[in-house]
Amino acid sequence: MRVSLFLSLAALAVLINPAAAQWAAWDYEFDEEKKSWKEIEAKMPPYPQSRNLLHLVSGASLNRFYIDTESVSLGEDGVMRYTAVVRTAGGASNVSFEGIRCDTREHKVYALGRSDGSWVRARDTKWKYIELRDIAPYHHMLWREYFCVSRRQPATVRQAIDALKRSSVHDVSSEGRTRP
Repeated sequence: MRVSLFLSLAALAVLINPAAAQWAAWDYEFDEEKKSWKEIEAKMPPYPQSRNLLHLVSGASLNRFYIDTESVSLGEDGVMRYTAVVRTAGGASNVSFEGIRCDTREHKVYALGRSDGSWVRARDTKWKYIELRDIAPYHHMLWREYFCVSRRQPATVRQAIDALKRSSVHDVSSEGRTRP
């Protein structure tokens, strides 16, 4: 009885093996397609204007995170690019032009904003994996909630901006005016 069971399983393994080999070949070609990804040259957007900033809610940080809706774009390479403004609790503002790759869950900084409204290219332009525990938690929020809802495919620019607008909050100054 055991011998016939063993022979049956061995015969089944021989029959299945060519199918497994075919699957492995298909999977290899699929992965090769991803490796041929080529990033397009990112064009610097205009410097952000306060009226175009949407505030992202982040309870884990004292900093305030904003996205410039006029800068959000989706490149032919599948990278969602945007300008982020981070205002610290002490009042400093940091402006950066960045990108997010949905399929690899990575982000990178292309340029940093200067106080005179100009851009300077970032020194470290390597793609970095987006961690939930990053110092700047907005990358994870953008990847998960706004730009890469399916986790693999980027949203359209319109979908991303609409989602940002739905969840954005406005800060109210002491004079009663709404400001970002």
